[in-house]
Order: sequence, then C-alpha cells, then structure tokens
Amino acid sequence: MKKVFVILALTAFTFSTVSCRETTQEKMENAAESAGEDIENGLENAGEAIENAAEETGDAIENAAEETGAAIENAAQEVEDEIEGNDDN
Repeated sequence: MKKVFVILALTAFTFSTVSCRETTQEKMENAAESAGEDIENGLENAGEAIENAAEETGDAIENAAEETGAAIENAAQEVEDEIEGNDDN
C-alpha cells in the first residue's frame, strides 16, 4: 500500500511540475510578446516624430529662403535706385 501511495504521490508531483513549467513558459512568451510590441510601438512613434521634425525643418528652410530672396531683391532694387538717382532719401 505504501508503494502505491508513493507512486501516486510522485505521479501527481510530476504532473504538477510539468504543468507549472508550461504556465511559466506561456508567461515568458506573453512577456516577450508584450515587450516586442512595446518596442515596435516606441519605434513607430519615434519614426513619426522624426518625420514631423524633418517636415517642420524643411518648411522653416523654405520660408527662410523665400524671405532671404525677398530681402536680396529689395536690396538690389535699392542699389539700382541709388545708382540711377531715384533714391527717395
């Protein structure tokens, strides 16, 4: 009778250990999946932020170029007026 009880106890212990390992493995897989998704989302957000910053920088450069071009045209006109004697000053 003792042998049967010991065998049943060992069998129960073996099954409980195996099922715990599977649960732990599933938890590890879920944690790894979650971490991967978090990293992916973080990279997507960083990529969008970089794209937005690049667009804003491009817009600022275009605006500065337009303003510089207008200032150069105004200065050239003033020089031309000065040379021709059409200066209002």
